[in-house]
Amino acid sequence: MKKWVKLSFSLLIVSILIFSLGACSKKESLKKVRVAEVTRSVFYTPQYVALEKGFFKDEGLDVELKTTAGGDKTMTTLLSNGADVALVGSETSIYVYAQGAEDPVINFAQLTRTDGTFLVSREKIDNFSWDQLKGSTFLGQRKGGMPQMVGEFVIKDNGIDPHKDLNLIQNIDFANVANAFASGTGDYVQLFEPTASVFEKEGKGHMIASFGEESGSVPYTDYMAKESYIKDNSETLEKFVRAVYKAAKWIEENDSKEVAKVVQPFFENIDLDILATSIERYQKQGSFGTDLILNEEGWNRLQDIMEEAGELPKRVDYKTLVNTSIAEKALNNK
Repeated sequence: MKKWVKLSFSLLIVSILIFSLGACSKKESLKKVRVAEVTRSVFYTPQYVALEKGFFKDEGLDVELKTTAGGDKTMTTLLSNGADVALVGSETSIYVYAQGAEDPVINFAQLTRTDGTFLVSREKIDNFSWDQLKGSTFLGQRKGGMPQMVGEFVIKDNGIDPHKDLNLIQNIDFANVANAFASGTGDYVQLFEPTASVFEKEGKGHMIASFGEESGSVPYTDYMAKESYIKDNSETLEKFVRAVYKAAKWIEENDSKEVAKVVQPFFENIDLDILATSIERYQKQGSFGTDLILNEEGWNRLQDIMEEAGELPKRVDYKTLVNTSIAEKALNNK
C-alpha cells in the first residue's frame, strides 16, 4: 500500500513538472512585441479586444503594451528603441521623415478611420450651431497633432477662423487637457471618449458635436514601426495585424455592452454603462474599421488637413511612408 502511495505521489510530481515545463516552453516560444500607444482610449478598442480575447497569443505573440501620453513622447519611445511598434497619429511619421531620419517610420496598418474627439461645452446648449463658438475660449489639443488639426479643419469648414474668431488655447499638455477644462479653463474643449461621457454624467460638460462625423473618413491613428524593424520582422507584424483584424471583426459582430465587458479591465475606473455608450458612439460613426489598410486617398487627405493647418513640412509620396503589403497578407491569410 505504501509503495502504491509513493508511486502515485511520484507520478503526480512528474505530471506537474511536465505541465509546468510545457507552459513555460509555450510562453518562451511567444514572440514579444512591445507596443507604445499614444493614449489610453476607448478609441483603440480593437487593440484591447485583441489582448483580452487572446488573439495576439493565438498568433504566437506576447504583446507588451504601455501608454506614452502624447505623440512626441510616443515617437521618441519608438525611435529610441523603447518600443517595436507605435500606435499614434499618422502625422508623426511625416514629421520624423521631414527631419531627415535615416531609419524612417513606416505606417503598416490603420486602426481608426475617423477623428475620435467630441466637442464638449461647459454650458448646456440645446440647439448648437458652430457660429456659437465665435468669441469663446476654446481649449484645443496639441499644436500639430491630429486632434487639433482635424478640429481646426472642421471649424474652418463651418466658416470660423480658429485663430481669429476664437481665444484658442494650445499650450496645455495632452494628458492634462481634460483636467484643465474640469478646473474651469475654456468654454469649449475637444475630448476623446470615455472622458467626454464621464464629464457629461458628472455635469462638468455637455457633448454637443462629433468631430469624427463632421470631418468624415481620415487615417487618424496607425500602427507604425521603423523601416529596419519591418524589414526584419515582417512575418511578426503580419501576425500582429491579423490579430487586430480578428478583434475588429469580433467588435463588428457584437453589441457595445458585450464589447465593454471585454475591455473593462483597461478602464477600471469607468462605469460599464458609460464604456458601452462610448463604444457605441464610435461604432455608429465608423471609427473602428475592419479594413486595416491605409489607402492613398486617405494619405492625401491627411496631408491636405495638415497643409490647411499650416503644419505640413512637405508632401510625402504615399509609397514612401506607407507599407500595405503586411496588412494585405494578413487579411488574405486570415
